[in-house]
Amino acid sequence: MEAFLLGQEPSLTRVQVAERAGVPLDVAVTLWHQLGFPHHDDDDVAFAESDVEALRLSADLVEIGILPPESQAALVRTWGRSYARLAEWQTTLLAGLAVEGGDPAAALADLATEVLPRVEELQSYVWRRHLASAAQHLLADTSSLTQAETQLSVCFVDIVGYTTQSRSLDGAELVAWVDRFEQDTTTLVVDHAGHVIKTIGDEVLFTVADPAAAVTIALALTARGEDPDDPFPAVRAGIAHGAVVRRLGDVFGSTVNAASRLTSAARPGTVLVDAGVREALTAEEDDESAREEDWRWRRVRRVSAKGFHHLEAWRVRT
Repeated sequence: MEAFLLGQEPSLTRVQVAERAGVPLDVAVTLWHQLGFPHHDDDDVAFAESDVEALRLSADLVEIGILPPESQAALVRTWGRSYARLAEWQTTLLAGLAVEGGDPAAALADLATEVLPRVEELQSYVWRRHLASAAQHLLADTSSLTQAETQLSVCFVDIVGYTTQSRSLDGAELVAWVDRFEQDTTTLVVDHAGHVIKTIGDEVLFTVADPAAAVTIALALTARGEDPDDPFPAVRAGIAHGAVVRRLGDVFGSTVNAASRLTSAARPGTVLVDAGVREALTAEEDDESAREEDWRWRRVRRVSAKGFHHLEAWRVRT
């Protein structure tokens, strides 16, 4: 199977790979571990020429400064986790097709010759499109090149009653239900120039530069969840606006923590926002050129949250 998927029969040990790539063995072993690959002893024949080339490329990126030593480990771990999840999903999907076809050996051959080249080309296209989009955002806000933090609205959208609902669904139904939630949420976020940071089972975390857009997205999702004729699940949301640290596709900082706490405190079908969102949108209302949104605000009692001295919160609704 490895020969099919790697395009080559494993013929090298890790010692030989490191020697051919001109990379110290301890560096090579560390890199493989960070990528999430299984451990092999020095005399295990488990590698191919493609591993040599990958190790050379990694060393080249370090040498030219693209992978600085202080961030190399974190970036490589991120690559490993991302591709491991993608590979697991793709393998499960293709295995199901192989079983349905009745001839796993023939399906594997088709996978190597017909499917993988197309998937590989498509993945490269998707990556380049996202790279182009990220570059445009970066050039539009050059201050982010020199600042450790950037101003963003952070929102968590959480399915209400996920545990109870998941118990009443079989595996396929649960997957379809969560997929619908993630798909519809992602579409709405992207349509409003936002970025989905991650999905965590019953929760989606996204960011957007414009706090009004964050509120618009959250209100649209909670409205759908309240509609008995819409299969979209009931949700609640919390939004905070302020300084955010972005790193390797994730976000960190007190603004993220505040959004999480607000989500936990929100009642089903409601959206809670912090003072940062409220102040930003109030400033827009004072601007004659600002958009006129038909939103109503109600101050709620301060949220008790670890790390915050009484987190101020408002409920916003149409």
